[in-house]
Parts: sequence; structure tokens; C-alpha cells
Amino acid sequence: MATAHVPGSKSVTARALVIAALAPGRTRLIEPLVAADTLAFAAAVRDLGPDVVQEPGVWTVTGLPDGPTGASAGPAKLWCHDSGTAARFLPALAALGHGQVVIDASEQMRARPMAPLLGALRDLGVRVRAAPGDRLPLEIDADGIEGGEVRLDAGVSSQYLTALCLVAPATRRGLRIRLSDVVSVPYVRMTLAMMRDFGVESSWEGDTVVIPPGTYTPGDYRVEADASTASYFFAAAALTGDTVTVPGLGERSHQGDLRFATEVLASMGCTVRVTGDSTTVTGPGQLRSPGTVVMRDISDTMMTLAAIAPFADAPVRIADVANCRVKESDRIDAMATALTACGITVRTGPDWIEVHPGEPHGARVATRADHRIAMSLSVTGLRTPGIELDDPGCVAKTFPAFHEEFAAVREAWAQT
Repeated sequence: MATAHVPGSKSVTARALVIAALAPGRTRLIEPLVAADTLAFAAAVRDLGPDVVQEPGVWTVTGLPDGPTGASAGPAKLWCHDSGTAARFLPALAALGHGQVVIDASEQMRARPMAPLLGALRDLGVRVRAAPGDRLPLEIDADGIEGGEVRLDAGVSSQYLTALCLVAPATRRGLRIRLSDVVSVPYVRMTLAMMRDFGVESSWEGDTVVIPPGTYTPGDYRVEADASTASYFFAAAALTGDTVTVPGLGERSHQGDLRFATEVLASMGCTVRVTGDSTTVTGPGQLRSPGTVVMRDISDTMMTLAAIAPFADAPVRIADVANCRVKESDRIDAMATALTACGITVRTGPDWIEVHPGEPHGARVATRADHRIAMSLSVTGLRTPGIELDDPGCVAKTFPAFHEEFAAVREAWAQT
């Protein structure tokens, strides 16, 4: 048995940063994720005016409930690096303030879609200029957001919807968001639950989310362990027949990706136990195929399932994950290419991937600078000597110490 020490949730840390930036007074984020994505996000929030003091284990944010002030002279220039979350959340946050704000990011992020969010902001009266195709970099002439009703297509990314939800209480009239589509619903429910934790209520009925104007309540907020990152350790136990426990991720978790363990791995023969503050997974002697798994709502764990699928007793088909093609990489193609390089038969379509059973062999595989591809293929490597990642350091985006912690878990298993 081993214990995996997984860092704080990236999704929770990012949402908490926006909420704290808009809450009056000081909010302490306890055990936030300290990684490239969240450090870039925190720096950008600080550049907008809210004070962010980063100490070991605690980030203290002094919010500006009337909206960020931006730079004292000239436009505020925000750099998102490779963080899709920052790039989607910051335009809405910046628009609440006053003055000009420029938002840019890496070439990887410049290629990712922003149009639905920018269109919704324009419909709310925000002046936004963007690169062709409504992509980064962009400029915002901020003057607050009046609010009211707006339509949004969140079928490519739920982050568009979350961005609007998080800033809704700080608009003058609140927001009534009419949805034509939405993906990754658990992430939106997590957003609304966190807003409720900070004193803001909302409603979601049918295709409409309603959030009235209001004020967040500052305070101490503990960031739970990251369920997406935990999936690699759960999958490792599933693959080896060992047992792993992840503390800080329990039955009160707001994160939908915990369903990877409780539903997907359970259906493959794993024993899963969730307590108040931890989740434990024990792998079976032989992984069963779950057949076709619809992962629209937990698509960040699609690669984790694909990584262990060759070791199941029948083909595994992962469906309804079209949004995985517009993440840090085309994740469907990235996993298919990597597994094929290792000798596994893989079929793909616009929104699905099917992995057939087989014995992978070692190969140098392309991570495409995508942290989740690197961590997923590390799991495959547990039973495939010779897998070499072309860019192992890309895990710094969300878990700089991943390889060390993964090795520590393997060592703990070897000693039992």
C-alpha cells in the first residue's frame, strides 16, 4: 500500500483566486496548487490590482470588490503563459475594472479558441479587440459590466461559462446566462458550489443559469487535492494490482473527475473506498474492459483511461470527447499516436478513441508539451519497460514534482 501526495486542485485554486480578488478584505487560500499555471494566474491577478502574497502553504489575497484597477499608467499587461484557465477567466475579471487591459499567452494558448466567451462579453457591452479568429492576444477597454441576459455556447469549453459565473455577482445587474450547449458539467457545478462556499447563491434550471448581484465573503479556504492529477495514481494502482490512497480528496469533493475512480475504475474491477478526507483504490488481478465510456463530463481523465486500456481484457472505447482535440494538444491524436508507437492498435474518430488490448513495447513518445499526456504515458510505462517521454519536464504546468512522487509510490509498493 502507498500514499500519493497530490498537490492542490488547479481548478479550485484558479476559481478561488478570482473569487478572492472580488471579495472585500483578505482571503487565505490554504494549500493552493503551486505550479506554472497557477503562478501565472496569480501574477496576472496581482497585475490587475488585488494584492496576492504567496507564502509556503498559504496565499493571501486582498480583494477589490468594485473590480480590478489595472495598471496606474498605461494598459495593464497580463501574461497567461500556457494556462488555458487563466486565459479564459481573466478577460471577464478584467472587464469589471476600468482602463485598458492587454491579455496574451504562449503560442500554444494563442491557438486555442476564445470566440464564445469574447462574443458573450461583447453582447454584455464589453469592448474587446482580439487577433483574427477571436484568439489571443486581445485588448479590453474595461468599464465594468452592466449585466443582464446573455447567450453562450459552452460546448467547446465549460471555462467560458465558469468565467461569466465567477464575475456575475460583481456586475451591476447580475447575469442570466442562456446556454445552447455545455460540456464538462461537473466543473460548472463545482464553480457554483465554490461560489456558495463564499456566500453567493445561484440557480441552474434547464438551459439557464441565474446569478444575482452580490458580494463574496472573504475567509480561509482550503484547496482540496487535484482529482485529475490523482487519476494517474489511481490508474497506477489499477494497472499493478496494488493499493494507493490519496489524502485530501474525499466524499465532500467538488471535483467531478473523482468519478474516474468511483465509476470508471470501479467498473474495471477496482475496489474503491471514499472517506471524508481520502480516496483509496486497489487494482484487480486483471482489468476488465468497461466497454464504451462516455467521458464528456470528465474528459481530463480520458488520457488516463486510454493509458491503461491496452491492459484490459477487451477493447475500450472512449466517446463524446471532441473537446479533447482543442486542449493543450489534440489529446485524442496524441494518445493514439503514442500508443500506436508502442505497438497498440488504436482507432479514432472526431470525438472518440478506441484502444485494443495488447502488450505495448518501449518507444520514445511525443508528449506534445502536454502535461496530461506525459503523466498518462508514465502510467503505461509501469508495465512497459522502455517508454521514453520526449519532454518529461512539461509536467511542471500542474505538478512539478510528479515524477518524484510517482517514483516514491512505486518504491512503496516494491517494499510491501
